[in-house]
Amino acid sequence: MGGIDKTKLKKQLALLFAVILVFGLLDLSIYLLFTQRVIKRQSTGMLAKSVELKDFLPFDSCLDALPEGVSGGLAERVDTDFRLEGELPVMDGAAALYPVFSGIAASVYPVDSVSFNDTHFSPGSRLQMRNTRGAYKAIVDGDADIVFCAGPSNEQLAYAAEKGVELELVPIGREAFVFVVNANNPVDDLSIEQVRGIYSGQYTNWEQLGGEKKHISVLQRNPGSGSQSSMLRFMGDTPIKDDKFSFLGSSIGFSFRYYVSSLSASSGVKMLSLNGVYPSPENIRSEKYPIVSNFYAVCRKNDRNPNVKSLLDWILSPEGQKIIELSGYAGV
Repeated sequence: MGGIDKTKLKKQLALLFAVILVFGLLDLSIYLLFTQRVIKRQSTGMLAKSVELKDFLPFDSCLDALPEGVSGGLAERVDTDFRLEGELPVMDGAAALYPVFSGIAASVYPVDSVSFNDTHFSPGSRLQMRNTRGAYKAIVDGDADIVFCAGPSNEQLAYAAEKGVELELVPIGREAFVFVVNANNPVDDLSIEQVRGIYSGQYTNWEQLGGEKKHISVLQRNPGSGSQSSMLRFMGDTPIKDDKFSFLGSSIGFSFRYYVSSLSASSGVKMLSLNGVYPSPENIRSEKYPIVSNFYAVCRKNDRNPNVKSLLDWILSPEGQKIIELSGYAGV
């Protein structure tokens, strides 16, 4: 058996080291050019997926389910003589509207109807929170009786049609659709036409809009989310251009006012005025702010549970509308 060719071995080791070095440099480059920019551009608050369930629980018994040392809070409630008997509707919905339907449960549901297990509602609980996409699937599949969301996307309507389910959308409150930028961005106000121009690719640099010479990084939300569906409705027939350089420059994003207002102070973001009008609660109620839309209690039209209609009627009553207002929204 011949001896080891030391020259050949050295060449192989050198090649292996070179390959490792190349991949290491590539990984570092990706981090510096892409990942680090995104991390620096988005705060911890804006990266959060949704409202924390523990912050708006309906009953003290739910607070007792939290692990030792973990604090939580209760949803707003109103004193009312209205009570449901028999089969209680399962409520579900969007994260931003969770304080609303948790407050409804706190006001008119019995304590033992809601079960919370440390971080989530148990399967048998009459209060759930699966977020917009999960809630629309739940209402169609019969796993929820009333869901609280923005209007459905085309895909969600198609899924309902495929399953032979007709949805009924009952307007119960109003909310502003807002656009957000970095708090240090000198731009405070845009026209509706300018916003559409940004998302269609007409404007690509903040300098074109009175800001700094920086690329406009256009952010979108997940397909099927309430905010993304609202954005598509806002754009109408104008297509949204894909931003291949979203990792560069200074961002613009969108959401609903309630969600953003709870993050603005600590997240380094600010809401923009549109057409010179800021999305304050007063401007939402008066509809001076130009993008004010309804949010809905959604049910199945053929739902035979009489408590569904009874609960919807109560939500539209002065007592139910007070929950909407106490939760930070404008009533209808």
